[in-house]
Amino acid sequence: VIENRTNNSVFAGMKAMMIEQLKEKMRNGVAHFVYLKKDGSLREAFGTLNRALIDNYINNSGVSREKYQCTAYFDIQACGFRSFRWENIVSIL
Repeated sequence: VIENRTNNSVFAGMKAMMIEQLKEKMRNGVAHFVYLKKDGSLREAFGTLNRALIDNYINNSGVSREKYQCTAYFDIQACGFRSFRWENIVSIL
């Protein structure tokens, strides 16, 4: 999917590995990462997917962002869910 959007298989493979690494970090706690926002600006984020940290915010009424080739995360600073497109991940800090 990333390859289709970017027309670059090497770039797509690198981004896919970064996404999997980021998801694993967020499942285990809070991850610090940077991605490109839709408006072209960079977003430095602190996010988590750890159920123990976000269970009170989950209502199970939404559609998975994975369906749209995005990753959703709980933004620790804004206390809300955010998402970004897979190819827009810049770095994991």
